[in-house]
Amino acid sequence: MPGLRMTRRFFERIAALCTRPPIAAVARMAKLSWATVAKVDGRAIELGLGDRVLDLQALRWIGVDEVSWTGGRRYFTIVTDLESGRVVWIGDGKGRPGLLPFLRALGAKGRRKIRGVVSDLGYQSILARRLRHAVHVLDRFHIVQWVNEALTKLGRRLFSGAPRDELGRTLKVKKWLLLSARENLEPDDRLELDELMELNQPLYQAYLLKEQLRGILRHPWRYFRVLRERLHRWIVAVFGTGLRELERVAHRLATHLDAVIAGHQHDVPLGLVEAINSKIAVLRRQARGYRDPEYFKLKIFQRCSLPDNPWAQIVL
Repeated sequence: MPGLRMTRRFFERIAALCTRPPIAAVARMAKLSWATVAKVDGRAIELGLGDRVLDLQALRWIGVDEVSWTGGRRYFTIVTDLESGRVVWIGDGKGRPGLLPFLRALGAKGRRKIRGVVSDLGYQSILARRLRHAVHVLDRFHIVQWVNEALTKLGRRLFSGAPRDELGRTLKVKKWLLLSARENLEPDDRLELDELMELNQPLYQAYLLKEQLRGILRHPWRYFRVLRERLHRWIVAVFGTGLRELERVAHRLATHLDAVIAGHQHDVPLGLVEAINSKIAVLRRQARGYRDPEYFKLKIFQRCSLPDNPWAQIVL
């Protein structure tokens, strides 16, 4: 292969192996260095993408979110084509620095063709300015995430520092019960959660409001005026509790109510963005991190933009 001291057949074998186990395992099997295997894999991904990288001018509905490539403070901005389910852009950083190069690459013509965008609040302001004609949808996953974060903060305030009583210690150990979807809990876990919640009224009240909001967001609404009324009632109910952690969530919802309702008005896969993020997180854990961000970008494209990866079809 040009630029690599190996035969084409050996290159193809290494490229096929890299679609399965982590790079470190392939390096051990092939008795090559990690850097050499990564170079082969990167070249194979570029060949696989070829001319099939989606044309940005064909984008109509997109999803925007950030993902950490180190598991810490370094981020990529991921842009997904919601119609094809493929990642089409990976920007360095998050927020405005990570998204602005993508919007520039779209050009004025491409930006006018965008019909809608799903994102969280971190991208809403820049998207509203650059994609004025698009429908802006607030991702429901992030709304539930806000409420879960509010519950966590409320628990910390109620049991500040090291919990001194049995209830505080139990809730600290089994916080996952409070943050889990109730329908996913086992019957014994539901019973235990109810018993714990009845011992602390503010936390129980916050938990019920969280589950009520989840029910509103998951319901397949046909009459959007009713949906708006239900959300408004939920917001009023939150402000009546005096729980400042939840009041911040209610204020956010009240400010972006149209973007929340838009998710029910348009048939777009709202869970796709988080599914892509989950794939990327699994990819990072399998490799135990990536030292080279450019190589990690290629691996993301391989996992999330090549469902028909030609190297994966090779029989070993």
